Amino acid sequence: MAPMRCLFPGCALILWIASLWIAGLCAQPAVAAQDSRLGASGLPLPRFVSLKSGEVNLRTGPGKRYPIDWIYRRRGLPVEIIDEFDDWRRVRDHDGTVGWVHRFMVISRRTVLVTGETRTLRRKPAPAAPGLAYLQAGVIADLKDCHKVWCRIEAQGFDGWLHRSEMFGANADD
Repeated sequence: MAPMRCLFPGCALILWIASLWIAGLCAQPAVAAQDSRLGASGLPLPRFVSLKSGEVNLRTGPGKRYPIDWIYRRRGLPVEIIDEFDDWRRVRDHDGTVGWVHRFMVISRRTVLVTGETRTLRRKPAPAAPGLAYLQAGVIADLKDCHKVWCRIEAQGFDGWLHRSEMFGANADD
């Protein structure tokens, strides 16, 4: 087979530009993979937020035309945003229930939910540290800061430390 030849003087330049353009298209998925942890809002996914209202509808899809699957009745309940579509946020709660809520129904205020059994809120981030208060499962507290496996929270006027495994609403990056 004979080699291809350009039929006009600028042919080589056009082929070179076309090859760069095609190479750029092939490289796009790698760039997109780096940004895949950002939602449509430009904020990272997943991330924790809390419910803004004492009544929030969890829908089966991103829009009012989708049926309500669940109604949350706890203002401040932490949920994890795992996806975004327009004004809708796909969230997961502490039980693993997943659905869609409108963006106006969540706020960036960070809270945690005490899980399991009654937990001891400690003065310092150590298992042997003196206790400040006992927190029952289901208590919602404000998340202040985390250091390794311990998080500083404020619950009903008590400011202390709780192990990350004893709550929902704090991820490893906090």
